[in-house]
Amino acid sequence: MTTLSVLDLAPIVEGSDAATSFRNSLSLARHVEALGFKRFWLAEHHGMPGIASAATSVLIGHIAGGTSSMRIGAGGIMLPNHSPLIIAEQFGTLESLYPGRIDLGLGRAPGSDQIVARALRRHLDSNPDAFPQDVLELMEYFSLDSRLPVTAVPGKGLSPEFWILGSSLFGAQLAAYLGLPYSFASHFAPQMLMQAIETYRNNFRPSAHLAEPYVMLGYNVFAADSDDDAHFLASSWQQSFVSLRTGQPIRLPPPVAGYTDTLSPSARAMLDTVLSCTAVGDAGTVSHAMRQFIARTQADELIITTNMHDHQARLRSYEIVASIKNSLQPTTGAQDAQPAS
Repeated sequence: MTTLSVLDLAPIVEGSDAATSFRNSLSLARHVEALGFKRFWLAEHHGMPGIASAATSVLIGHIAGGTSSMRIGAGGIMLPNHSPLIIAEQFGTLESLYPGRIDLGLGRAPGSDQIVARALRRHLDSNPDAFPQDVLELMEYFSLDSRLPVTAVPGKGLSPEFWILGSSLFGAQLAAYLGLPYSFASHFAPQMLMQAIETYRNNFRPSAHLAEPYVMLGYNVFAADSDDDAHFLASSWQQSFVSLRTGQPIRLPPPVAGYTDTLSPSARAMLDTVLSCTAVGDAGTVSHAMRQFIARTQADELIITTNMHDHQARLRSYEIVASIKNSLQPTTGAQDAQPAS
């Protein structure tokens, strides 16, 4: 049976603030932990008025400290924004505080625009192909046999679970080469989904981290007690995405009835494309859509994101997903990432 996890974008809803977002994130994490979800990830974004997870490692510590068993991690850390040593120290600290529970997903996108990238004080003329070397350097800081001239303290000798994130073939190739689990951002960039999965699985090389390929896919779910209610609730994220794609990012707005009917054909086509890996509806509708997606992709794990304006409705959506877990078709892949022997 496909494993289910949670990606929380720590949304700041219209009329609210980051402090409320953080309280809601902890509430959600405790809720889904009790429901049996495997992991809870937060993503690094900068300069986004509707996303509160910019200081990702700080927020991971907050969530890990308020939960007890679920894996907590980054989906992901955008490594071009940081030196590998800084991330090694941060996640060495997290792994020291919460041993055996920390995931470190790594992406090469900046999670921002060029103006924000300059404010992050990174060199914009750096080699865009440096990401693989930065990943190797970061992993080396955790090695007991590290040959680097600087020691990560804490970090050396610790073992957060490393993941490679991506939305193209580049991440798939790197994850396969390094023998790491791979997470594809199909919840907002599904265009190369099947090619990336095939590339990763066909080229995977077993490593000390992972014996067999392991694929986790991003998936949007807007579940409610009726299809109509679910479509209404989904309109908040649809509005937010349209605003983002037109260069005007906003806080997550209240839902609007019939929102997609008001869109231009081009905007509707954009939504249909970028949010194609999405289930909207009641338990039966969502179960059917998820079964089809799993059958098509043979995903080992789905990491589900649900961006709703109303926090209680979001909690209810994950309850519905948990209630249909046993109805989802099994996959042919391994159920959990297992280290090589």
